[in-house]
Amino acid sequence: MKRKSALFITTLLLLNLLSGCWNRREMNELAITVGMAIDKPDDQFIITTQVVNPGQVAAGQGGGQKTPVTTYQEKGDTIFEAIRRMTTVTARKLYFPHIRILIISEELAEKGLGEALDFLSRDHELRSDFYVVIAKDTKAENVLKVLTGLDDIPANKLFTALETSEKAWAPSRAVTLDELIGDILTEGKEAQLTGLQIMGDIKEAEKSEHVQEIEPDVHLKYSGLAVFKGDKLIGWLNEEDSKSVNYVLGNVKSTIGEVTCPDDKGKTAIEVIRTKADLKAKVENGSPKGTIKVQIEGNVGDVQCRKLDLSKTKTIEELEKQSEKIVKELIESTIAKAQEEFKADIFGFGEAIHRSDPDYWKKVKKEWNEKFADMPIEVKAEVKIRRVGTIGNSPLEDIKE
Repeated sequence: MKRKSALFITTLLLLNLLSGCWNRREMNELAITVGMAIDKPDDQFIITTQVVNPGQVAAGQGGGQKTPVTTYQEKGDTIFEAIRRMTTVTARKLYFPHIRILIISEELAEKGLGEALDFLSRDHELRSDFYVVIAKDTKAENVLKVLTGLDDIPANKLFTALETSEKAWAPSRAVTLDELIGDILTEGKEAQLTGLQIMGDIKEAEKSEHVQEIEPDVHLKYSGLAVFKGDKLIGWLNEEDSKSVNYVLGNVKSTIGEVTCPDDKGKTAIEVIRTKADLKAKVENGSPKGTIKVQIEGNVGDVQCRKLDLSKTKTIEELEKQSEKIVKELIESTIAKAQEEFKADIFGFGEAIHRSDPDYWKKVKKEWNEKFADMPIEVKAEVKIRRVGTIGNSPLEDIKE
């Protein structure tokens, strides 16, 4: 009996400790932040946040006159200071667990991301599943001022657009905070981030009227990859080079490649449906040597050729051969740019050397990018066309000129 009484009393005491939420926050006391931009034109950080207007995005409330989001901006010697200073204008404390996109200015990226990454990785309220991009040829704050169509909340649109572009087109990369920090800290591999441009007049971007037009005056576009050395931005890759890097890294899920028709009139589009990349590096006679093998599977998706018999095995083999040549030359061109222009190992050959020959790596890791610049790299590409579509030869053959 005494044992049961003691157990009952102990249970009551434990329940008393579990009652209530000691750190609960009411939704009407928080400003839900979905996007953040970081600029640093001088010694101070300029932080811009995109905050949701709940009443405008709630069901049945979309017809109001207010915009679905509001931006707030403040300066500070540190990012933390600028964010806390925003409470003087927001009336609510900014709440960051739902952030979807972080835009960093090109100017700040060139100076170095170290200070910004310290706060972002240290703050306990920030989750690391948001994407990080670089504002190209504009201030980061301007990006968050652009209202978008299809999705009322611009930050959500940027998040999904980057994912879609990465999966269906390939020059873009959706990089989370953890991935970015990992790439910067990894020895023998440099980081890349996707660029984001404003197309059109930024002055029109803040007006809600522009998204009500069939063809908006201004829109946001992902464009190329920013190349880093350490935590500093050193240059940009164009669309083709960005796609090439993703081929080598095995990031291409789907994209489109084009082959010139035999009569040089038009092109045949090959839809890439599957890829596999194998990057290796080893030391021979005291010098590093690299190899890249890319395997691609695709389908014929669009034919502009008037004379192309897809029912013949020889025709398919010729398309595969041309595709292999194009991919090989594309990758070799990007490798040359990385070695000659950037002198930065954006592919991860140093990381492969570290695994294959740790003793050699210890000797050269401090000067690896210089070693990489002179490193011979062999590229192999293998393309297999699986399907030619629901029709055989192109209807263009039966159309008289």
